[in-house]
Amino acid sequence: MEDGVTKEDLRQFGMMLIGTIRKMIDGAKPKDQETIEVEWLKAKVVRKMLDISPGSLQNLRITGKVRFKKVLGSYYYNKSDLTQLFKEDDKHESRTEYK
Repeated sequence: MEDGVTKEDLRQFGMMLIGTIRKMIDGAKPKDQETIEVEWLKAKVVRKMLDISPGSLQNLRITGKVRFKKVLGSYYYNKSDLTQLFKEDDKHESRTEYK
C-alpha cells in the first residue's frame, strides 16, 4: 500500500471542505434575513400600487403625508406611512357612511 496522498484523496478532501464551508455560510445567515420586509418603496412601485399619477405622489410628498428619501435622483417612500394613509381614509369613510 502506498502512504502518499492520491488525487482521489485530494478530491474527497476538497468536496468535504466545500461542504463544511457551505454549512458554515448557511449557518451564519440570520434567520430574519428571509423574512425581511421592505420598508422603503421606489416611486414607480408606489404609483403602481396606489394607481396614482406622479403629480399625486409628489403632492403627498410635499404635504408631508408620507416620508421619503431621495437617493441618487430616485425617490423612496416609507411603506408604513402609505398604509397609515389607508387607515386614516378608512376612519373618515366610516364616519361619513353612517351620517
